[in-house]
Amino acid sequence: MSMLSNLELLRRVPLFAALTPMQAASIADAIIKKRFKRAEMVVEQGKKSDALYIILTGRARVMSTDSRGREVILATLQPGDYIGEMSLIDDEPHSATVRTEVQTDVLMLGREAFARCLPENSSMSYNIMRGLVQRLRHADRKIESLALMDVYGRVARSLLEFAVDDGAGNLKVRDKISRQDLAKMVGASREMVSRVMKDLEERGFVQTQPDGSMIVKDRLLSLT
Repeated sequence: MSMLSNLELLRRVPLFAALTPMQAASIADAIIKKRFKRAEMVVEQGKKSDALYIILTGRARVMSTDSRGREVILATLQPGDYIGEMSLIDDEPHSATVRTEVQTDVLMLGREAFARCLPENSSMSYNIMRGLVQRLRHADRKIESLALMDVYGRVARSLLEFAVDDGAGNLKVRDKISRQDLAKMVGASREMVSRVMKDLEERGFVQTQPDGSMIVKDRLLSLT
């Protein structure tokens, strides 16, 4: 992690972007920098933690596990995303586990400082609320896809959610996604997802590149 001050790090995080200099300085005094190794757990489903975690660098996945040990991947978190706000707000255990995919640097804001920040900083409260609404909308889309779409539709929607414009007019999924992880995202078996992906490639909906990334064709939208 580079040797930047807490205040400089805060200014890079969208959640804190609208704070006044005085508000930012107050929060900077309360945050702690922490580094998680690859595959390390940040928060655990069913347990409480006493901090808000804001991702500075790296990537993490949000996973839920049932009583039989079956996992579903709910979301992938990137720099600027934050973890643990729901548990801090309602004082209930975490509803999902968050585990890093790569080495990940975070800022930690403790429970007391978090509780003090919300009433004092309306911009931070608004950003937290907006983030919760975005997660609720994402959950609604996932529920809809599981209830109404077949596996083709669910796979197509997941790929489109990961795809970004590569600057050359193509939609591209930059990070390699394993068939097992994709299966956990869409609630299907790995074998079924492998068959679907093979069919999508043969029909020209997606093109897998040598580096594991994928070019996604616009007409994949027709399956969602």
